[in-house]
Amino acid sequence: MELIKLRDDYIKLGQALKAAGLVESGVEAKEVIQQGLVMVDGEIETRRGRKLYDGAVVQFDDMTIHIEK
Repeated sequence: MELIKLRDDYIKLGQALKAAGLVESGVEAKEVIQQGLVMVDGEIETRRGRKLYDGAVVQFDDMTIHIEK
């Protein structure tokens, strides 16, 4: 499990995957998100610009990211 502390009100999904070290670049983040490999709060998410707020849970490749304020 990875924890990301928000500096602002939200973080975008692609940025969160990169910050957690689950992808190496924005391009890679875009690809895995568009392929439907990422879930946000239990549902498949295909928008890399999806805003994640406090309490969001992201799942990708057997890893879980928790977003906290």
